[in-house]
Amino acid sequence: MPEPRSFLFASFEGGGSVTPMLGVVRRLRARGHRVRVMLEHCNRPEVEAAGAILIPWTRAPNRPVRDPDSEYIRDWAEPTPQEGMAHALDALIVGPALAYAQDVIAELAREPADLVVSSDLILGVPLGCEAVGQRVALLAMNLSMFPMPGIPPMGPGLPPARTEEESALHAAITEGTHALLDTRLPVLNAARAALGLAPLAHVAQQLEVASPLLLATARAFDFAPDVLPPDMAYLGPDLSEPVWAEPWASPFAPDDRRPLALVSFSTTFQNHGGALQRVIDAIAGLPMRAVVTLGGSIRRGALRGAGNVVLVESAPHHAILAEAALVVTHGGHGTVMKALSHGRPLLVLPHGRDQADNAVRVTERGAGLSLPPSAGVAEIRAALARLLEEPGFTGAAMALGAAVVREAEISPVAEMLEAEARVRACCEAA
Repeated sequence: MPEPRSFLFASFEGGGSVTPMLGVVRRLRARGHRVRVMLEHCNRPEVEAAGAILIPWTRAPNRPVRDPDSEYIRDWAEPTPQEGMAHALDALIVGPALAYAQDVIAELAREPADLVVSSDLILGVPLGCEAVGQRVALLAMNLSMFPMPGIPPMGPGLPPARTEEESALHAAITEGTHALLDTRLPVLNAARAALGLAPLAHVAQQLEVASPLLLATARAFDFAPDVLPPDMAYLGPDLSEPVWAEPWASPFAPDDRRPLALVSFSTTFQNHGGALQRVIDAIAGLPMRAVVTLGGSIRRGALRGAGNVVLVESAPHHAILAEAALVVTHGGHGTVMKALSHGRPLLVLPHGRDQADNAVRVTERGAGLSLPPSAGVAEIRAALARLLEEPGFTGAAMALGAAVVREAEISPVAEMLEAEARVRACCEAA
């Protein structure tokens, strides 16, 4: 076993991103390392179940419970995707940077760490680490939300550029993304000044103090360039189930042979009740069955059920996927990875964030279909019928899923983080 090290993870209640991060924590704990996790009060049961120590945020945002009323990231309420991104910058990525930095600095003063491992969406953590000379790695629990060389810019759900015109469009969107980020440069530089650091020319430069950037997704899933930047690596996805998932027993008769769908939308509220209701109504008119997992973001009483649709608060997705024929989802990374790991085709109705980008990676490989969240019942029903009737979707999902599973099984995440922790220890010894 490797020499025990001390790791400090830092993240936020980001719905589906918490479970795979704690899967990484669990791997490190199994190898004998000490792990603390700076997260929110509502995540205490998950952190402790992973064998780690919760260090709640004090100055930074901290939700006491997981319910829609306590959410502080409300990008779904903004009229345009650009304004939604601006809201996320203010609520999480840049706005509370000084608060996150101060919390991290205080915790490192209380107990040092060989390595800080931070969500890539909290710029305050690498900021705090820079201020005290702490080594930090960034861990993206899905695709990178920041522009990356050779990868289509995030947001619109773009496939790889195939023409000069498409390349020019990608470049223009990337430039626009950096321009939007830099509208919050004064806030970030004010936080840097408060910590005695020089100003930056661009917001994205704050990421450069961290190394490496680790993407907890499958390279086979992403539109990865042939040659990766030297400080970037794919780890494969973590396919863990959340500890709050309730036990599963099928409510359907054992001899019911109608195809089964898992319907799973966001575990954070994205005003997706209307789209979820239309999915239920579409399934009601088809010779199939469905299980809808609400995930705590939509209250059961807000939806009308159907005779062939069962609504549950939560359930372990792997158990349902073992029986399912397809998946209907908003396109969250965790649900997409689990669906593909079972070779199940997807119908994706993306609501924002990284979801359109996950959707296009599914559709470009022929592993499913995508519709806008405003799609009507007839349109959803027709897409579901195609997924059930055309075997090519299942074949493509099985092929892509096999590659995803291979990367998950050989993930080097523990070894890579151990290597980064050793670098700091060696530097201090020198």
